[in-house]
Amino acid sequence: MKALGLIVEYNPFHNGHAYHLQASKEKTKADVVICVMSGYFLQRGEPALMPRRDRTLMALEGGADLVVELPYIFSSQHASWFAKGAVSVLHHLDADVVCFGSEHGDIQPFLDVLAFLQTNDKIYNQYIKEFIYEGYSYPKAASLAFLKLDPKKDWPDLTQPNNILGYHYIQAVHDLKSSIKPETIRRTKAGYHDQHISEHSIASATSIRRSLIDQGDKPGDIAHTIPVSTRNLMETYLKKQENFFHWEQYFPLLQAKTLTLSPLYLEQIYEAEEGLEHRFHSLIKTHDSFQSFMSALKTKRYTWTRLQRLAVQVLTGTTKTEANEALLTSQADHIRILGMNETGQSYLNRIKKHVEIPLITNLPKQKTPQQKLDERAALAYYSPLPPNKRNTKWKEEYQLPPVFLHNDR
Repeated sequence: MKALGLIVEYNPFHNGHAYHLQASKEKTKADVVICVMSGYFLQRGEPALMPRRDRTLMALEGGADLVVELPYIFSSQHASWFAKGAVSVLHHLDADVVCFGSEHGDIQPFLDVLAFLQTNDKIYNQYIKEFIYEGYSYPKAASLAFLKLDPKKDWPDLTQPNNILGYHYIQAVHDLKSSIKPETIRRTKAGYHDQHISEHSIASATSIRRSLIDQGDKPGDIAHTIPVSTRNLMETYLKKQENFFHWEQYFPLLQAKTLTLSPLYLEQIYEAEEGLEHRFHSLIKTHDSFQSFMSALKTKRYTWTRLQRLAVQVLTGTTKTEANEALLTSQADHIRILGMNETGQSYLNRIKKHVEIPLITNLPKQKTPQQKLDERAALAYYSPLPPNKRNTKWKEEYQLPPVFLHNDR
């Protein structure tokens, strides 16, 4: 069985994701589609709209065969660590190919860029340091440093978010010495950061979340941008849950947690650097919403996404020591199975005897450093719920089996 790996968040699964999944499967002629999916907190430092079980079912309904979790320590990280974790999971699951969406759409120039930056590694990093010293954020400094190296015009634009992620996936495959072959599909229509939904059937996940959370739209209002299965799952979810998860729900908790800790303690939190903990601690006192707090916190040097990731680490209480311990091997130390269909189950049965890291369906009592953080992320994610619902969700961490969807659905 030829295995295709996709690195996803599906927050939520929309028509662009459906296109990418099917186009990737056709391009690679894969027999089985493995999705490595972020769990509760995502790469941009946001809580997922819906819990991972619901998003797992979206993925299976949308064409995935096997869905596994990207551990928390990688899911809420900058592109390099995010890619290392996800690619390591696919490597251990014997994926033959990883296919990512990109603005560029051609794989060979990505490989050329990797070789070019490896050859010019020292000067590239020196340029990055110079731009950071001038006050730019790391992503902007890296983009400017790349342009200063005078890359070829037909190479990927590394200021574009999906091109950046794609480059890091290829770098991770190389660093891991994996046999996984990278491929890419050109993104169509909506851009990654687009804020508003148009009449077109493909919209960005950002614009969909903005519509559902900021504007209070219902799934039916954005029906032209999502598959019918996603709409049905979202409507069923809302009947049980009342609303989607978003940062404003967590702000009172984040504020209380921050203000009852000293800046000295905050300094120990992962992502708190260069005295940022003092600014974080000071500004959170005077704001009554996450939006206004973040607007005040943001600077030229620190992007909104970077600061959201710090907020996630504060919320989960992840210290630098814990993070460094969890990242010691630069790879996932387990694979948690979230869901599958018969095809995925058949594939898993073929490979499971020689998978080199533990395959699990629930968190064990004796946890690895990564699993301890996974558990804490779940506790933090459900913390805005009333106690009875919160306790029910926490119990599900240890009791519910993976989602299973029959192929004939």
